[in-house]
Amino acid sequence: MKLRLKHLVAAALLLVAAPALAEEPVHGGTLRYLVDPEPPTLVPIAHTAGATIHVSAKVTEGLLRFTPDLVPQPELATAWSTSEDGLIYRFTIREGVKWHDGEDLTPKDVAHSFELLKEYHPRGRNTFANVTDIAVDGNDVVLTLSTPAPYLLYALTAGESPIVPAHIYGDGDPATNPNGVAPIGTGPFVFKEWVRGSHILLARNENYWEDNKPYLDEVIIRFIPDANARVAALQSGEIDLTTGNGVALSQLSEFKTDPRFITVVNEKSSSPTQTQVLFNLDHEILSNLKVRQAIAHVIDRQALVDIAWYGYGKPSLTPIAPTGKYHADLDNPYPLDFDRANALLDEAGYPRDGSGKRFALTLDYLPIQDGPRREGEYLKSQLEKLGVEVTIRAQDFATYVKRVYTDRDFEITTGLTGNLFDPTVGVQRLYWSKNFKIGLPFSNGSHYNNPQVDHLLEAASQTVDETERRALFDEFQEIIATEIPEINLTSPDQIFVSAAYVRNYASTSDNVSSSFSDVYLAPH
Repeated sequence: MKLRLKHLVAAALLLVAAPALAEEPVHGGTLRYLVDPEPPTLVPIAHTAGATIHVSAKVTEGLLRFTPDLVPQPELATAWSTSEDGLIYRFTIREGVKWHDGEDLTPKDVAHSFELLKEYHPRGRNTFANVTDIAVDGNDVVLTLSTPAPYLLYALTAGESPIVPAHIYGDGDPATNPNGVAPIGTGPFVFKEWVRGSHILLARNENYWEDNKPYLDEVIIRFIPDANARVAALQSGEIDLTTGNGVALSQLSEFKTDPRFITVVNEKSSSPTQTQVLFNLDHEILSNLKVRQAIAHVIDRQALVDIAWYGYGKPSLTPIAPTGKYHADLDNPYPLDFDRANALLDEAGYPRDGSGKRFALTLDYLPIQDGPRREGEYLKSQLEKLGVEVTIRAQDFATYVKRVYTDRDFEITTGLTGNLFDPTVGVQRLYWSKNFKIGLPFSNGSHYNNPQVDHLLEAASQTVDETERRALFDEFQEIIATEIPEINLTSPDQIFVSAAYVRNYASTSDNVSSSFSDVYLAPH
């Protein structure tokens, strides 16, 4: 079978906040990086919740990295090819790379990582579903697929498909492997310590395979849960860079006008996020479509953008964000209409009682950023106009994830998920019936099961014809917007704040989730 080589295309780095385009990178210094929330693990091989990806790629690498406009670049793979029928992928593994414990990186490490990702990764179960064989051929790793996977190459970044040491990961569940809390990788920074509730310390990898990099001596990853304390830390110089929306939007104006900082508002991310109301469809009341329709009829998405996200975002009716390649521009089947909402609840068998109440619900919001909480408060105020009593329940991130995805002890929740680079990877996981798995975070948490949706998603995952693939995703979005197992709400902008001297944190498509091998601190 003839192979078609994908030539490596060099791309200039995107220099963020650099006033002098000819500026030479500077070695040395410590970058103090704010991450929220504190991640549950530092290796996203069996758990991707929270801010794991914002930390992991500094230590653990992938086969490829991508420029901001998604041009593939070599990382642990130096070359790659795809057969003309899209069924064989071949990767040549970089030689001379050392794990941080001194062992050599081998193709066997890569093959074992793929096996773990296929079985345990929350999205890898989708991404590698078509992979039927993983083989080592000399210094190459060869993947054989049953059907094409047009998205697969884009999933091979460090944050999405990390390559881990086979000599550390045996046959056990990688979620419980000690490497998750003290990782050994091949990346530009070596893990030194994790003081829970305070910080993670990473030090320069003196044996890194990429000559002259990284530039930084250290990266200190800080955890500051309180929004006011985060602002104070930035203003006092304790923090140099934040993850997306690390600064509360209500306080963002303080940084946009301060010359000591650079504020970047990313309205057209290649990996947008979505907010939604997630329903537990195993709940007697919420399994009733008319109840969900009534809830949809009291939601004004533009009001949510303005109230919860201070105008930084877009209304989003469908599972695929407005900036996504396959977004369908649909008419809203449930426009704002309180009269229709009340009638639907009556028809569903939930009339008002003598006090005007119909039933009560508990709303759990995702404790990341401030938007999901504010969206929850908006929903509470709207539903109470219908006679639905809503109790908002707050909790820390770990408790929230366990409650929703392990214990299933929830009714409705306002959440935030990433579309990522392709709907098969970022969106399918939320609606595919085969991705309902107890304990798997940010999967099919609603327990939605629609064979037609399964067929559309599976067909789209195998279709290389762009027109046909778009038609499949269009039909999928129409069904979800009508059946509303989740009500999609908004697509918030991604906003980053950095000290003016921080350079190159957005040199790849992963932005602050990148390796930081290119980051340096200009003299200041």
